[in-house]
Amino acid sequence: MVFVKAARDVLLRPLQVVSGIVERRQTLPILANVLVRKDGEKVAFTATDLEIQIQTSAEVGAGKEVVATTVAARKLVDILRALPEADVTLALANKKLTLQSGKSRFALQTLSADEFPTVAMAEYSADFTLPAATLKYLLSMVHFAMAAQDIRYYLNGMLLVVEGETVRAVATDGHRLAMCEVSKDGGGASGKIEAIVPRKTILELSRLLPDSEEAVRVQMAPSQVKFTFGAIELVSKLVEGKFPDYAKVIPANNTKLFVVNRELLSSALQRAAILTTDKFKGVRCVLGSGILKISSTNADQEEAQEELEIDYGGDALDIGFNVNYLLDVLNNVSGSVIDCAFGDSSSSALLSYSSEKDFKYVVMPMRI
Repeated sequence: MVFVKAARDVLLRPLQVVSGIVERRQTLPILANVLVRKDGEKVAFTATDLEIQIQTSAEVGAGKEVVATTVAARKLVDILRALPEADVTLALANKKLTLQSGKSRFALQTLSADEFPTVAMAEYSADFTLPAATLKYLLSMVHFAMAAQDIRYYLNGMLLVVEGETVRAVATDGHRLAMCEVSKDGGGASGKIEAIVPRKTILELSRLLPDSEEAVRVQMAPSQVKFTFGAIELVSKLVEGKFPDYAKVIPANNTKLFVVNRELLSSALQRAAILTTDKFKGVRCVLGSGILKISSTNADQEEAQEELEIDYGGDALDIGFNVNYLLDVLNNVSGSVIDCAFGDSSSSALLSYSSEKDFKYVVMPMRI
């Protein structure tokens, strides 16, 4: 029985949306599959890893029947990518899904749709909207500071704070912290709501969000968050645990202030980083009257030195940083000039942009 008929690209698009969260290694075989549920012309595609669930739909159904099955997500996407542009049909018979296009034919094993684990929806206490481009901007400003596989699991994600008309995003790996905030379009939340969204959810959301003013509906519950935009619905569990008090981390009394061209600083740091090692990514920054000196050395006693002219007449400072932490903020945040606020050699530095009023980046020093 043919239940889907569409042009290759029309069918491939929703499958690419949902298949991004499918892991190559699975604890349950069915988690490698995508749930395909047809009701008339509407076909819904759903994928989950038990932590995140993504669903989207397309008008690609053939016939009026209600049909549901699951099939290997990556195999289906890989086959469609490899086919030339033409009409594709999906047929279901004897627990196999047959994909046909022109003279190409593939028969894939299926598993019952009844076995597919879907995420139960929570009761949401906050419900508001943001333009897609605004939310994408918010995530892009801080995502790089998230921890990847830290034993402090609450750092492996991004803190979202909804307070009044403000939505704030904070990420830290314990060595640096990025914070940015935007205004939301109204919507309900009584008091202040905080949620730690998992790293994988943030990266997937960044991939899927369009650069447009299309509204994204955000719904938050104590253990779950839901993002709805266009035909896409992304539901994610939240990370349990207490996020560090980010307000206390941001230095307020750094007195050594100067501005520097972002591209010049980035280029100088990239050159200095060449002579650092994989284990030790430290660069030394020496601040003096009218000058910022950047240097690095390695075990082979090789040395790199860079000098940048700056408008500075304060006290001298000799401080070290992990060069990658500096390059991350320079490469991920646009703006021609970066504002630097240093304390002493053992205090965190505060980096910000005059063009991005609601962004702050804190980086701890390292011993050189």
